[in-house]
Order: sequence, then C-alpha cells, then structure tokens
Amino acid sequence: MARTEGVPRQRRVLHALTHSLRLRLVALFLLLALAMSTIFLGGMQKAMSFGWRDLARPLMTDYVDRLATELGSPPSVQRAQALIQRLPLTVSIHGPQLNWVSHPHRQDHHGMGGWRRGHDWRDDDWERMDDGPALLRRTTADGHQIEFGLNLPGWRERPQRIGWITLAVLLLLTALAYAYVRRLLRPLDDIRAGAGRFGKGNFQQAIPVRSKDELGELAGDINAMGQDIHQMLEAKRALLLAISHELRSPLTRARLNTELLPDQPELADMREALLRDLALMRDLVTDLLESERLASRHAALQVESTDLAALAREVLTSLDAPQALLHIAPDLPALQLDAGRMRLLLRNLLDNALRHSTQAATPPELHIRLQRDGATACSVSIAVRDHGSGVDESALAHLAEPFYRPDNARQRATGGVGLGLYLCKLVAQAHGGSLSLRNAAPGLEVQVVFPVSLVSS
Repeated sequence: MARTEGVPRQRRVLHALTHSLRLRLVALFLLLALAMSTIFLGGMQKAMSFGWRDLARPLMTDYVDRLATELGSPPSVQRAQALIQRLPLTVSIHGPQLNWVSHPHRQDHHGMGGWRRGHDWRDDDWERMDDGPALLRRTTADGHQIEFGLNLPGWRERPQRIGWITLAVLLLLTALAYAYVRRLLRPLDDIRAGAGRFGKGNFQQAIPVRSKDELGELAGDINAMGQDIHQMLEAKRALLLAISHELRSPLTRARLNTELLPDQPELADMREALLRDLALMRDLVTDLLESERLASRHAALQVESTDLAALAREVLTSLDAPQALLHIAPDLPALQLDAGRMRLLLRNLLDNALRHSTQAATPPELHIRLQRDGATACSVSIAVRDHGSGVDESALAHLAEPFYRPDNARQRATGGVGLGLYLCKLVAQAHGGSLSLRNAAPGLEVQVVFPVSLVSS
C-alpha cells in the first residue's frame, strides 16, 4: 500500500520540479552558488598550494631534528613527557634499551598514522613526497628509533561538526530563498486566479496589484483588459435587449395585420406562411430576452412547488410528441423549482430532439431521475436522447454556445437559430447545476443535473 501511494507522490514531486517556476528558480540559484563556491575554493586551493611541498619539507625536517635532539641519546622519558605536555604530540620510542609509547590507548599513535589523521593538509601532499614517513622518524646514535605524531583528540569530530553546520546553514538559506522567491512570484497566483474569474464572466473582483515591478504592471494591464471586455459584453447585452424590446411591437402589429387579411382562398397559404415566420421571429425575440435575463448577475428564480412529471407531460402534449418516450422515476415528489424556466428547458430539449429524429425509427427518450442526498435535499437528472445521426465530436464543446449551429444543421427545419441549448445551459446554471452533451451512438444525449429541495409534506 505504501508503494502504491509513493508512486503518485513521486510523480507530484517530479511534476512540481518540472512545472514550478519557484522551485526552478531556487534550484538555479543553488546550482549557481555551488558552482561559484567550488570554482572559487578550487582556484584558491591551487593558488595556495603552489610550491607548498618544496617549502614545507625543509621546515618539517629541521623541526623534527630539533625535537629528536631535545630528547637526547639515549632518549629520556622525562624529556619526552615534558614535550608532550608542552606540545600536542605523540612520541613512540623503540630501541635496545628503551621501549616507550606516550599514548598507548591510541591505535594511531605510530607517527604517520596520527599525523595523517590529524593534519589539515591534503593527504596526497605527503604521499607525493619522496621520503614521506621518514620526515617524522629519527634514529639516534645508540640505535633508538623515535617517531612523532599529532595528538588532537577532537580533530576527527571537528570536520563532521563543521559539515553538519554548513549543511544546516545551506538548508536554512535555501528555505529563505524559496520563501523570498515565493513572495516575489505571489502576483502570478493572483493573476492566474483573476484570469479564471474573468473567463467565467466574473469581472467584479479585480486582480490585486501587490508590487510596482513588471508583475504588478502585468496585473494592472490584465485588470484594464478585463474591464474593457466587461464593457463590451455589457454593451452587447444592452444592444440585444434594446433590439429585442423594439422588435416586439412591430411583430405584434404585423401579426395582427396578417390575421386581418381578407379570408380569400388565394391568400390563405400566404397568410399561413407569414404567420409561421412571425411566430418564429416572436420565439427568437422571446429567447433573446430570456437568455439575457438568465445571463444577468441579478437573475432571480421564481421558485415554487413544482410537479416535474406533470410539467414534462404538459410539454410533450404541447409539442405533439408520443408519450412512449417519457421515462420518469416512480417516486418523484414535488420539487422546489422555477416552473417557467423548467418548462422552457424541457421544451427546448424535446423540440431539439424531435427535429433531429424525423428520419429515425426510434422516437426520442426523456428520462427524469432523482437521487436523494438527505431528508430535504436531492439532485435531479434530466436526460433527453434522440436517435438521429448525432454530431461531430469537435462540435460537442460548442453546441451550448449562443447562435452556434453545426454545419449539418443549417436548415431552418432542423437547425433553429442556435439559442435552444444555450438557454438550457443558462437555466441549469441558474438552478446551480450543469449541462453536458455526448454522442449516444446513434443520436445525441443532453443531460442536465442540478440540486433541488424537496417540498415538505
């Protein structure tokens, strides 16, 4: 189980490293700092170690000779003890008359072992010298061999402590750098959230301008662009409302004048054609006005107790559709809905399905399902499916856009004006739901899902 959970976590970390601008900037800063430190320390070490062996060897030889002379011949243990009390050294004496070790508890007291583990020069400095260990070893005239070493008990632990401290400081600096970069790039989060709000049509909350740098200027420019788009959308909405209102009166007068034409056989067909066209124009104006009301932020639903099953049967009767296509959940209770908007939704969905099923052997289907989420809350699913030819997959995402019609639906008898599904989407969103479309093979299925409240008995 832990391994299965670790794989997505590793993918998330890898995704963050490859897609997070903050992490990439911090990683770039760290790599740059490490590269500069490595190059600087390496160059300084090369500069400081130039000719060091040639300089240190004669000095070390002279110093070790003086220490061996101070111990005498034969070597004196008292002088050796005084020497190790005065200097951080270890002394080992082996010979025919005396065998003595200053620090018998140390395993590395033999000359080079203690020196090599304690000195702060590079190990390969001594290895490249011609007489390496011989620098720390002397033989007296009476045959005693004296070997010197360093006695620094804490020398081994000191580099580890320094390394851990350095690592902790490096991690602290990394955390501070990440926090600072995150603060610098915080406007990007605001810009992304603001762009999402603008894309959904919410222009009331502007992007906060937190700085005066380039990101602050970008946030200000996007705010100005959002206001321009908002003004254009409001102007378009106002224009559509004005045109729709102005068209109502002429259409009413034209319909009245058409109905008052003389009842003559030769004018009957012409009058019926004019009445049909005027009815289509009236429905178009009504749909335009309703779409603008629903798209407005101040749209209010007239919620009331609604029998959705009876409403669906009423719409089917008005459309002269067969009752066989109706499938309603048997336990469907009265719901809190806007009956007028739901009638508009059902009429548009069923009318669209009927117009695309004229050549199909199977009539359209209307399914109404209920899913209870508690004692007083539930969600309703309304699905309408036709058995026609369907639409291209590329057109599915655009079918609910205003005035959009696919290429195979340009005929007036089948295509409409492109406002039906758009109105259905607005009605679903006004009720807090959503609209989805899919090719049902054959035909097209439109599903509307929204939460509702049950009417208490």
